Amino acid sequence: MKFLDLCKVYIRSGAGGGGCISFRREKYIEYGGPDGGDGGGGGSVWAEAVDGLNTLIDFRYQQHFFAKNGQPGMGKQRTGKDGEDIVLRVPVGTEILDEDQETVIVDITEVGQRVELARGGNGGWGNLHFKSATNQAPRRSNPGQDGVERTLWLRLKLIADVGLLGLPNAGKSTFLAATSNARPKIADYPFTTLHPNLGVVGVDNTEFVVADIPGLIEGASEGRGLGDLFLGHVERCAVLLHLVDGTSETVAEDYQTIIAELEAYGGDLAEKPRVTVLNKVDALDEEERVEKRKELEKASGGPVMMMSGVAREGVTEVLRTLRGEIDDDRLRQKPAEEATAWQP
Repeated sequence: MKFLDLCKVYIRSGAGGGGCISFRREKYIEYGGPDGGDGGGGGSVWAEAVDGLNTLIDFRYQQHFFAKNGQPGMGKQRTGKDGEDIVLRVPVGTEILDEDQETVIVDITEVGQRVELARGGNGGWGNLHFKSATNQAPRRSNPGQDGVERTLWLRLKLIADVGLLGLPNAGKSTFLAATSNARPKIADYPFTTLHPNLGVVGVDNTEFVVADIPGLIEGASEGRGLGDLFLGHVERCAVLLHLVDGTSETVAEDYQTIIAELEAYGGDLAEKPRVTVLNKVDALDEEERVEKRKELEKASGGPVMMMSGVAREGVTEVLRTLRGEIDDDRLRQKPAEEATAWQP
């Protein structure tokens, strides 16, 4: 399945049906009075989060979504049929933006969450509504209300517990393949990964989701390479796993390049908890390991773990550290959620 995380859609809710002008006509009833029914309401356009989707590719092939119009009212006080709603089925983690691509209308983060994007028009009143003491035979009715037409953008930000960061060829896809059932493309050239991959990782009888995005390069936040297209996918993560290629001659510079791009991207991304790992240590001797670890610890100002995704050296320790950071994040979020839910 191809990956698509940004698309434009055109939606229109249904117009309401017009009211009916009608009079009761029966034998022996000379003044039957008005009996025109109301028009039916137009269908609305909804967005609903469904399980099992992790791409917006369906919206590449269908971009126009028009709900049905309501039917006009009829005689004998019969109301017109309401127009059918239309539902856009989107993955969990989809943001719906206005036409300017900046204003967030809604952020859909739970399966089953349903949001009305365009309300259908009301049906018009039939002439029965206009009967009064001074006007026993009104010859007027209301037209139905027009539908709402909008142009919207859908932007998908994958929901994962851990986001993988690093320069191209830092070993992110190898780590994901070694620890989960995900099978990302792995090769020894930059930008092997062209779209995000998700993998479910298990350690100590617990599981969490890891997102692998294309490698970042200097200037990614300004549009260079592929990283700026996909940094949004790690915004929702509880913790970032920053992999640094141990075979590089400039591990400190490589680390600073990624940090600079996170800060330039903005938001809370640079403030998220990070686990820094010196990767590919199976290719280093003991002296090189100690030297590069010290260099990286100096650059990061914190502890650095060592790992080899290929040899699976140190992988379990890294996974346990990530699990601990995820648990801490959930504990921090729980009081905030309880405070939001409680209403005095």
